[in-house]
Amino acid sequence: MSRRWTTTAAVTLLALAALACEGGSGGGIGQPSAPPPASPSARPDLPVSMAALGDSITTGFGTCLVLSNCQRNSWSSGDGLRVDSHYRRLLEANPAIRGNGHNQAAAGARARQLPEQATAAVNAKADYVTVLIGANDACRGRIEDMTEVTDFRSEVDRALAVLKQGRPKARVLVVSIPDLYRLWEIGHPEAQVVRVWDRGICPALLANPTSTADADTSRRSLFRARIDAYNKQLVAACKAYGSRCRSDGGAVHRVRFSVDMLNRLDYFHPDVDGQNKLAEVTWGASGFSG
Repeated sequence: MSRRWTTTAAVTLLALAALACEGGSGGGIGQPSAPPPASPSARPDLPVSMAALGDSITTGFGTCLVLSNCQRNSWSSGDGLRVDSHYRRLLEANPAIRGNGHNQAAAGARARQLPEQATAAVNAKADYVTVLIGANDACRGRIEDMTEVTDFRSEVDRALAVLKQGRPKARVLVVSIPDLYRLWEIGHPEAQVVRVWDRGICPALLANPTSTADADTSRRSLFRARIDAYNKQLVAACKAYGSRCRSDGGAVHRVRFSVDMLNRLDYFHPDVDGQNKLAEVTWGASGFSG
């Protein structure tokens, strides 16, 4: 083989590699490309910026094969190709929102962190804000450590007040907490799931998951009742906010999750299929689906 041919081939390969990099999103191997470029024209009835508030469910935790946040797979603000998120649905109809899907959620967040997240949403000039909070308020070490219902409501109200004052015209979607008790129902007969839960995942609900002792049965019932109480307060807080706030009407709580919709690392957080289901059942309540 001639040296000239070798040099030419190398240059060609480098050029092809450069073109491939330019055509991607810069996300690296295994990461989805960004949506194709579109006109920046905006529809006046759709937001040009959105923010997602909440906990690890909204950060897409565990959906990228490791136990960490993976915001591109968030049901709300995710920009990856694997989840048909609210952001991607809005982007399809209104290219002006491109690059303005802000995820302010944080793993481990409780209602008391919500006002700070709301402040970040105001700073991002969000026209649309989703709120999913409450799982960590219940998932404490003991039942006695769960956030009191009145305190939970107070923090949600504080966060919504921040949004109302800072972005009075923004639309807000308050989403119900998933039925975590169902996770115990479908998971505790599975030996592999139980082994993972024994690492200390949501002890208030999932400690001693196969036990039928009265104390454990009572603990799970109290946990279930607390989630129901939080959900009632979320609906009431949204109603008190006014016409710019919508509730999902319990749509997320009614989802009949299966083990196949949970990530295999903790059997607690939704996997990509679970995130897609959350996006699907909440989209109709957003006010933008029509």
